Amino acid sequence: MATWSDSQLASIHKMLNPESVAIVGATPRMQYGGRFLNAMLQSCQDRVRIYPVNPNYDEVMGVKAYPSVSELPEGPDLVGIVVPYNRVLDVLKESHEKGAKSAVIISAGFSERGEDDRSDLQAELSRFARESGLRCSGPNCLGLANVRDNIWASSSSRGSDGLTGPVGLICQSGASAFGPFLTRAVEEGIGLSHIISTGNEADLDFCDFARYLLDDDGVKVIAGFVEGFKDARKFTEVARLAAERGKPIVLIKIGRSDLGARAAQSHTAALTGSDAVYDEIFAQYGVIRVQDYDELLEVSQLLANLPKPTQKGVAVVSHSGGISSLTADMCGQAGLDLPLLTERARDGINGVLKGFGWAANPSDVTGFANSESFPEIMDFLISEPTVGNLVVASAGADAQAEQVIAQRDAGDKGVAFLWTGTRGATAGLPKLKEAGIPIFYVPDKLAMGLKSLLDYHEWLEGRNADGFGSASAMSGTQAAAVERVTGLGRASLTEYEGKQLIVEWGIPVTREEVAGSAAEAADAAQRIGYPVALKVNSPDILHKTEAGGIRLGLKNGAEVSEAFNGIMEGARRYDPQARVEGVLVQEMVSGGVEVIAGVNYDTQLGPLVLFGTGGVMVEVYNDVAVRHCPITKTEALEMVHQVKGVKLLQGFRGSPEADIDALADTLVRVSQMAVNLEGKLSELDINPLMVMPKGQGVKVADALAVLQ
Repeated sequence: MATWSDSQLASIHKMLNPESVAIVGATPRMQYGGRFLNAMLQSCQDRVRIYPVNPNYDEVMGVKAYPSVSELPEGPDLVGIVVPYNRVLDVLKESHEKGAKSAVIISAGFSERGEDDRSDLQAELSRFARESGLRCSGPNCLGLANVRDNIWASSSSRGSDGLTGPVGLICQSGASAFGPFLTRAVEEGIGLSHIISTGNEADLDFCDFARYLLDDDGVKVIAGFVEGFKDARKFTEVARLAAERGKPIVLIKIGRSDLGARAAQSHTAALTGSDAVYDEIFAQYGVIRVQDYDELLEVSQLLANLPKPTQKGVAVVSHSGGISSLTADMCGQAGLDLPLLTERARDGINGVLKGFGWAANPSDVTGFANSESFPEIMDFLISEPTVGNLVVASAGADAQAEQVIAQRDAGDKGVAFLWTGTRGATAGLPKLKEAGIPIFYVPDKLAMGLKSLLDYHEWLEGRNADGFGSASAMSGTQAAAVERVTGLGRASLTEYEGKQLIVEWGIPVTREEVAGSAAEAADAAQRIGYPVALKVNSPDILHKTEAGGIRLGLKNGAEVSEAFNGIMEGARRYDPQARVEGVLVQEMVSGGVEVIAGVNYDTQLGPLVLFGTGGVMVEVYNDVAVRHCPITKTEALEMVHQVKGVKLLQGFRGSPEADIDALADTLVRVSQMAVNLEGKLSELDINPLMVMPKGQGVKVADALAVLQ
């Protein structure tokens, strides 16, 4: 479990709330060092002690300059570093000796260049920050801003403008943070509390700043723009804490998992090798994934300003039938419910309209949207017992805006606005922005925002009831089994060896024996009971079918002997160098439904468990569900019901219902095993896992385990 020390959080606090700031590399020219100094002087010179550091000037921008950090009158709370890359570490060391509390490294030229020596230098920055306690943001970032308190420690050319609000923004890309995000936030009236760019994240990363913002009561939503996570435990832990605090995390995630680029030895590795795995992991931890700048800001604003819906229903009202119909259509496509109006609401609205418009949901109220009667119409709609949120789709003047704001303030239900006029409107729109009414400009984004709101609170309620998965330490017998297979000195295990490992986590496997001769195979088959299956037992032949290494439904000793000889001969032809340890004689399992379960490890996310239905569904349609480990039984059941092939388990065309409960228990155990074996196991592929009729459990028919 990830932890954040008090000193680490204190460093971030000083970074965002400094009383003194040194800018090393400050210059009168409006380059990075000059822009940093100018931003500080323009925003907070009256409240923060500002020290330009540059040996070439006695003063910069009218402020006394110092030749070095060591000659400052105090150890600053924050050091902004804007010097050539090869001087950054020296400045950090000098700042630490002076007693500085934190640093923002604007300087570039490190790992982003893709050169070994620059990556090594960045690694030195990381080590120094951790060992010294002088925590850093960057390098290769644009700095940060405490928008709420108007402290702009940034080299951005944009200064302090726009509304403050409850959304904290964290971006790896500084150009995005202080470029399109800030520009759009200002234009759309979306209030930000902080803007933080993390750059290359040599020390502090997205998760560290998100963890800090979770403690800030003024931050209601954390919005992020990330390429990847350095530490899966930090990401999942901060997401867990966010759930406990009821603070949504909204993310744009770019970049792809490394799994797809790695040669896959199992189905699991291939099936989890898509960026779509992040959609599943984010959903598991209540993180809302969006696709673009506008959606990130608009959805964040909606979540920050609308209360938990009391009901799932949405009511839509507009001055236009076309606008209201399109908005309703987008809501329907997003999976939202626009409930029919009760007789009371329908008659009440018709009483206002007097033969004009249409009293329904969506409601077309024509010119009454810009009349003194509009509050009465809105009240009828939002008072409906199955309605939790009201959408107003219009573009009225100040009077309409004031009516909408009053409606929002009068109750405990949410009100959002679809603005249908020009974005530069000087009437109506500014009032809505100032009041914190969530505003959208296209109906599909509004619909997805409302769906995110509903889904988040539904997830939060369920998660707080069920909790998150947890893994216990390995038992003595489990540890012994791991030591036994790791002591073999090879990565790939035979099917038998893999199953002997799996069974230690309480996962049932087939009855089977290893046989080194045809006679031994026949004796084993007699003990197990016919019919039996024979499989080549080799750590080098992973795909047994391709090698002709499987014989099924053998009914007597003669068939077993013939199958043994055929398998051994086929294995020699397939790979003369392969180590073949006889055959595996195995009971035949019938009457069950074939599914696949597996484990893989992502360098960013850590252990993943996969579930899918067997056969062509998993191969052709990629019909799988993926979760981060460990999982709860509730999450396991969600995985089972997520795949389209669940119909086969529920009893299809007269077949009996399968033991879904036992399957869910098995997926939980597989996820526990994945956590326990992280660093030792590379992949696990249980395929097929036979799910027997209800009450009869499950059984592993085949398994492939690959060690690291």
